[in-house]
Amino acid sequence: MYLEHVNLVVTNIKNSLKFYRAAFPHWVIRTQGEGTWYGKERRWLHFGDDTHYIALSDHGEGRIRQLTGHQVGLAHFAYVVKNLDALITRMINAGFDVDKGDNSHPFRKNAYFIDPDGFEVEFVEYLSDLPNERNAD
Repeated sequence: MYLEHVNLVVTNIKNSLKFYRAAFPHWVIRTQGEGTWYGKERRWLHFGDDTHYIALSDHGEGRIRQLTGHQVGLAHFAYVVKNLDALITRMINAGFDVDKGDNSHPFRKNAYFIDPDGFEVEFVEYLSDLPNERNAD
């Protein structure tokens, strides 16, 4: 089993694509279209590779939950990367700063970024192949 896609409602697909293209430079727009979602026009697209993608729809309204709060909702989602330092460099070069991160763990390091609509995205690089080391507190 694996997670095939994440579906995000955003306010501006162009801004979202800038963020996710920096994170995943090998991904492409797989398909896209326009339609109506419960009476509101929207543009949508699937950005990813052959097995995983992020679905983006541009009919978002309002603000996302406060990440420092206690509201019900998505806290963050995470991707495993092979080279966290290279990802951080790409993100910074695209104009996105590291929000937080931790490199003190002996078997993993991570960095969190906030996308243009406020979704928190974690990127983690594991420094061990042993699950008990990777998952240790």
